[in-house]
Amino acid sequence: MTRSPYNSPRSSESEDISPKPYELIPFPRNRPFLKPPSGHHQYLRDRQHGTLTLKLEVQTALHISTGVIALGSDVGSPTPLIKTMVQDNEKKLMIQGSSLKGCIRSVYEAITNSTLAVISPRHRQKTPSERLPCRNKENLCPASRVFGALDWQGLVEFSDAQCETIEAVTGFMPSLYSPRSDRDAYYNRGFVAGRKFYYHTNSVIEPGENRGVPIQAAGRTYTFSTKIHFMNLSSAELGTLLIALGQDPEYPFALKVGGGKPIGMGTMTVAVEAIEQVSDLRDRYTNYTSEPNQLSGQPLQQFMQRMVEAAHKQLIEQPQLEQLAQILRYPTEREPPEGMY
Repeated sequence: MTRSPYNSPRSSESEDISPKPYELIPFPRNRPFLKPPSGHHQYLRDRQHGTLTLKLEVQTALHISTGVIALGSDVGSPTPLIKTMVQDNEKKLMIQGSSLKGCIRSVYEAITNSTLAVISPRHRQKTPSERLPCRNKENLCPASRVFGALDWQGLVEFSDAQCETIEAVTGFMPSLYSPRSDRDAYYNRGFVAGRKFYYHTNSVIEPGENRGVPIQAAGRTYTFSTKIHFMNLSSAELGTLLIALGQDPEYPFALKVGGGKPIGMGTMTVAVEAIEQVSDLRDRYTNYTSEPNQLSGQPLQQFMQRMVEAAHKQLIEQPQLEQLAQILRYPTEREPPEGMY
């Protein structure tokens, strides 16, 4: 893949600053089609309801900060001070559902004709008006109808992801520059040019002990389990969610989660282990002992393929999906860039 101008620093910037390993996915040319969401008032018979059971496997060291710096002795680390991750009562790592939701929503937004979810005040004037966050719950873009917007809580619920067996390890993260959205490459004709996504890499830059910021992290091959509950999704919406989780056989990719993305951190692959469907709606409301229909194995794969096909017909922006699949492709031979960012 040729080097994008998005990766090239401006000539006025210091030559010792390495280009950040990211690309911008451009917005679709057409304005987003806005319409009311399906609502929470009842289970609609022509919609999909149920729960996705997911297994997340860490491929490169993962750190999602709590914002707290703790004494190492308080969290079982030999390091005097350390930036912490969330842990449960057994000191097993957790990934907040909100972190997963934000990561997956950004992919969903990029591959559909959606608005941005959040814009800082300093960038609002440089964002195309049709890409500003949805503010009217009766007129929502595809991503906002599913994930939520102002006064609308959305149709999906993300549980916290629990690390299955292993406690945290101590790692070191080099100091990184803050995002430099003042670069010319962020803009097209004076407006924000698209959504930013970092490449996956085959390894992580290691600054060495006592040369970086000490962090709690989940190491390679650590696994997390979580669930996504959904209701009143159309087949196309559920299929798009599955594509955003990397489940389209034609466009497989991994997620990029947490801090340290420029140095290769945060790569996670997703496996859908089961789907519980709420199919008999009358039984669901009238019988306390009703059991959902659970799909796994070949029936699960066939069901997901039908949902993915519906998504391609109704919601997916093909050029954006193809570009994003190139950026988030995994495994990869891409090396993390050396130097400061």
